[in-house]
Amino acid sequence: MTTSTGHLVLLDTASLYFRAFYGVPETVKAPDGTPVNAIRGLLDMVTRIVTDRRPARLVACWDDDWRPAFRVDAIPSYKEHRLVPGTDAEEVPSGLGPQIPVIAEVLEALGLARLGAAGFEADDVIGTLVAREVARTDRVPGAAGAVEVVTGDRDLFQLVDDAARVSVLYTMRGIKDLELIDQARLRERYGVTSGQAYADMAVLRGDPSDGLPGVKGIGEKTAVTLLNRYGDLAGVLAARDTKDPGLTLAQRTRLTDAAAYLEVAPTVVRVAPDAPVAEIDDRIPVTPADPDRLVALAERWGLGSSVARVVRAMSG
Repeated sequence: MTTSTGHLVLLDTASLYFRAFYGVPETVKAPDGTPVNAIRGLLDMVTRIVTDRRPARLVACWDDDWRPAFRVDAIPSYKEHRLVPGTDAEEVPSGLGPQIPVIAEVLEALGLARLGAAGFEADDVIGTLVAREVARTDRVPGAAGAVEVVTGDRDLFQLVDDAARVSVLYTMRGIKDLELIDQARLRERYGVTSGQAYADMAVLRGDPSDGLPGVKGIGEKTAVTLLNRYGDLAGVLAARDTKDPGLTLAQRTRLTDAAAYLEVAPTVVRVAPDAPVAEIDDRIPVTPADPDRLVALAERWGLGSSVARVVRAMSG
């Protein structure tokens, strides 16, 4: 049961190990020649986050289902281009696949919390943990009670909320550069005023990387203009339905033609705030949960220096 309070960091783990895989050379290998670049890159990122941000708690959020049925049922093209042909499996680089279960083992031996939810993505786990944290009545005041989401996926910008002390640490390049995304940065970079507005903009604009078509003919700039004019997606759709003169005929036609998409897209784009995520102790341990197993894993996979750095950071 989670009873602890204080600064919480939520890792979008798959996003980060993909970034690590591409950011660290595949020449980084275990003694048997197996690539361990994603493992070491992720561990080094955890070390940096724990050292620089000094969170009291950390959860590695996991994709128990990378392409949930409820999203595919709504929009069949959702992540369809990432499927291994003829299967329901995600296409993963051959050098990365074997590293993923090792990452899970190392996190467990370290004693760092790892959470998924059946039928949901890591994004939904993060969204649910953020919702729970914001709803707590015993949150620590100020920065100590902040929530930081670490990801390379802009979809999670929708969770940014200054009043609730929720921000995103976005991996800009490789695994070293983290950009703090708050509402000021959303305004500066995208012209939207909040995380919710970012989600509404994403619905209108679409996202080819996720197989979301968006509204044909309405790109990011137009989407932001409409949202700033009408307040939110519901306001834009109300303006469409009432033939508000602030919409051009072309814009109204495009929004009307996309009515079926716009009815279901918010469910796909917005992260779930109520996924069936277990309650666990998310405190960062001072010492590893299973030192012997951790040593064995470090020796087996050639992770000694990366593991040692994480352990030192945890002991803080």
